[in-house]
Parts: sequence; C-alpha cells; structure tokens
Amino acid sequence: MKSNPPAIAEMNPEQLPIPENKLHGWTHFAGLYAGEHVAATEFVIGATFVALGATTVDILVGLLIGNILAILSWTLITTPIAVQTRLSLYTYLHKIAGDTMSDLYNAANVLIFTVISAAMITVSCTAVRLLFNIPAQLEWYPNNSLFVLVVLGVGMIVVLVAMYGFNAVAEFSGLCGPWLIVMFTSGALALFPALANAVIGQTQLTSFSDFITIGDQSIWTGVNSAGEPGIGLLEVIGFAWAANTITHFGLIDMALLRYARKTVYGLCTSAGMLFGHYIAWIAAGIMGAGTAVLLKSTIVELDPGDVAYRALGLSGYVIVIVAGWTTANANLYRAGLAAQAIFHNHSRKQVTFAVGVVTVVIACFPFVYRQILPLLTYAGLLVVPVGGIVFAEHFIFPRIGLTRYWLKYRKLEWSTPAIASWAIGLVFGFGLNYLQVMSFFYLFLPTWAFTIVLYTFLASRFGAAESYPVEEAAENELNAAIKEFQSKQAVTEGEPIHDDSLMSKVLHGIAWIALTVTLVLALVVMFASGDMAAYERNVGVFYTWGFVMTIVYFGSSYWALQRTKKLNRVQV
Repeated sequence: MKSNPPAIAEMNPEQLPIPENKLHGWTHFAGLYAGEHVAATEFVIGATFVALGATTVDILVGLLIGNILAILSWTLITTPIAVQTRLSLYTYLHKIAGDTMSDLYNAANVLIFTVISAAMITVSCTAVRLLFNIPAQLEWYPNNSLFVLVVLGVGMIVVLVAMYGFNAVAEFSGLCGPWLIVMFTSGALALFPALANAVIGQTQLTSFSDFITIGDQSIWTGVNSAGEPGIGLLEVIGFAWAANTITHFGLIDMALLRYARKTVYGLCTSAGMLFGHYIAWIAAGIMGAGTAVLLKSTIVELDPGDVAYRALGLSGYVIVIVAGWTTANANLYRAGLAAQAIFHNHSRKQVTFAVGVVTVVIACFPFVYRQILPLLTYAGLLVVPVGGIVFAEHFIFPRIGLTRYWLKYRKLEWSTPAIASWAIGLVFGFGLNYLQVMSFFYLFLPTWAFTIVLYTFLASRFGAAESYPVEEAAENELNAAIKEFQSKQAVTEGEPIHDDSLMSKVLHGIAWIALTVTLVLALVVMFASGDMAAYERNVGVFYTWGFVMTIVYFGSSYWALQRTKKLNRVQV
C-alpha cells in the first residue's frame, strides 16, 4: 500500500529530502561560500598567524595547500552525502542514531555556536569602542566598564535580530560577500607602501623578492610574539585544513549542500577558501603588521578595530561592525535552533533569547575572540566523531554488508554504538592532544578514522549486521511516495521571478562600479605612490572615496534586493 500523501504533507519540511525544484546551480554556492567565509574572524586569524611566528613562505604555500585540502574535504566527503540524501545532518543523524544522540549533538552545537557568536560580538565592539575612545582590551577579562556597556548594547541588538529579524539580516549578509573581499584586498594594498617604506626605505616594490623581504622582516617573521621560533609549514597547512572541520569532516554543511544539483558543486567552496581565507588571511596579516609598524606598536597590542580603521579609514568601522554582526547573527540563530530542538516545549524565540543572554555575557571577555584559532580547532574535534559515524553508516556499511538505518528499523530510541563511539572518540582525540603525540591542528584525522572503525565494529554487534527486508521495502516505498508528492507540489508552486527590469540592472551596475572604483583607488595607492608624500595624498583620496563607494554599494544593492522581493511578493 502506498503511503498517504496527506500524511506526508503534514510532516515537517525539514524532515523531508529537498525536492528537485528547489535545487540550485553552482553560482548560488559560489556566492554563498564567498559571503560566509569572508568574516570578522579573518582579522583575528590573519593577525594570529603573525603572532604565532609563521614565515612568509609558510603562509603563501601552507595556506594554499591547507585550503585546497579543505575544498577537497567538502567535495569528496560532505557534498556526496548531502546530494545523495538531500537531508541536513540533523535529520540524517536522527535516522541513524535516534533522539538521545541528536539531543547530545544539538547541545554540542549550542556550545560551539554560542562561543563563535560571542567572539564576533566582541570583534564588532572593537570598532564601536573607537567611537567612544575606549582603550583596547588586551587582557582576558574586560578592564573598562564602558566597554562592557558597549558589548551589552551591541550584543542585545544581535540577540533581538536573531530572534525576530534574521531573514532580513541573512539577505543583507548575502550582499556583503563581494564588498568584504574588495575591502580586505584594498586594505592590504592601501597599507603596504607605508609598510614597505618602513622596512626597505621605499614605497614601491621592484620585484617579488622585495615582498618576501618585507614579509620576513615585518609581517611573518618566523618568530612568535614571545620572541621564540614560530610555527612551521605543517602547522599552517593543518590549521587552514582544520579551521572548518566542523562543516566538512563534521558534516554541518550538509544543510547547505543538500540543495546542490551535482556533487561537483562542492568545489564552489573554493570561493570561500581561496578568496575568503587565503587572500583575506594574508591581507589581514599585512594590515595588522602595517598598522603595528605605523603606530609603533606590536600586533598583539592591536585589535580588529585599530587595524581596520588604519587600513580603510571610516570604511574600517563598517567592515568590522558588519562582518562581526552578520556572522554573530547567523551563528546565534543556529545556536537557538539547536537549543530549541532540545527544549521542545519552548519557542525558538524564547530559547534564542536565553542562549543570547549567555552569549552576550561571554562576549564581555576578550579572550574568546583572541583565542578563536584554537577554539575553532577544538570545536571541530568535538563534532568530527559524529561526522565519522555518519560517514561510516552512509559509505562503509553498504560496502561491507551492514544495514544502513538499522536503528530505525529496530525502532530503538537511542544508539549505544553511536553514543559510545562519540564519547570514546572524544577521549581518544583529546587524549592524543594531552599526550602531545602530534600537532593539535591534525587531531581531527586520527579521531575521525578511529571513530569510523569503532562505530562500524559496535554497530555490527548491536544489529547492523542483520537484514531487514520488510523495513527496507517500507523505507523505499515511503521515499517514492515523498518524491511523487513533491513532484505534484512543484507543479502548483510558482518559480521565483528573476528581476530583469532596467532599473534593477542599473542598480546592480552601480554597485559593481562602486566596488571597482574602490579597488582601483587602492591599486593607485599601492602602485602610484612614488614616495611618502604621494602616498599620503593617494591614501587620503582612498579613505574618503572608499567610504563614499561603500555607501553607494550598500544603498544600490539593498534597493535592488528590495525590488526583487517586492516582485516575488506580488506574484504570491
């Protein structure tokens, strides 16, 4: 007997596979990853590589290799599972491991996204503090009461937006990607002549070796902030690869990539990794070191607000506030969703507010954003075992004769193999870290492999080795019914209207002209400043007109977005 379509209609859409009519092309994912991975964290991470004492060659080569490995991880691990199931990790994990495991995993996500949100709120406040002449917060705790008030004010705005207006912020965030890439690049170009003059006595480069000399002497010196030999090539590769383990090896990005038409679209993550991480981290390092030289300070005494303002002028305020705010909102929204999945009896708004209050309190402590590099690595290690469990059930089980979804077929409420494998996997991974067996940047690899082997062994003992022909037939029948229901539903749903009006094309054109002008002005500063007098003139023009172009870009882009939204509302 076929499943009843009305019963499927009553199911939560998030529990169903994404239908064919809602899939996206590659440009959607290129834009999505470019926007998401050029964020306020780039200021902190770029400066951290400087403070950790990497060399220039280590940065140029290591970041390239590490980010390519991250792209391949998305393409070969995350995207195939997402495209084949069309499910988010949360839904797929529930099918594999049941309610208890899902609740534990959601709790881990609440912790991770709360800390990331707090760090981004603090980063935004480093720009706001400049407006009130508050000193930089260099301790692990706040030492200025006005800074705490700024954090509370900015933080509660983030909380309220995550509760009530996240869709608007998400749409606005999508506009920020191209602008953020241009501004990171422009900031490095605008500061480099002054940095070059301080190091080699001239504002312009005569060869690539000049760049290496400047990098080795003033940016990536190979000596850390304590005056000791810094990290090497392997550590740089490891962090670039491990920075997003939560989303690729940890499979969080199944939620995004389940909309991809083809598995190869995983390569679109290169828009975020190569532009967002590779270029932005290098640019942030240049901006941080350049600001330190010009202010006769050290990079550990500066915060993102100092760096961005010196590199970009008034636009620096905008980039730090916007990048921190939009990133904090997205992660706080995720934290609220994860918490609401645990506390079913409370609304998402109530839970998001409670989580947000905790987030704002954490944001008052500057150590959170200053330790973002190890925090991201450890967060990845926390969820990588779960990615290993899902990988094992999806890819390994069918190939060795074990049954996928065996827990669901047995109608069990929790999965002892999954919970035990996660717990033991964490002990294994953090145990390796405690024993200092290897660099903590690479701990996710043996932890992931260990969990796969352990879960496969335990699951085979708890029921995965048995066959369930009746249950599998029912599952296939349900999937066929869902697909048929979604096909009929697609016929009644109108396709989104693409705004091809002349006015909208003009607005988009103005936005891209604004970005082009900004980049050209930065290039003039970099390559047409023959001496410091010319540099001061050129950078002054860049500061003024770069800020004007920022206003033009956001004004025209947001206007065009509102026109498209209005057009689709009229259609509905």
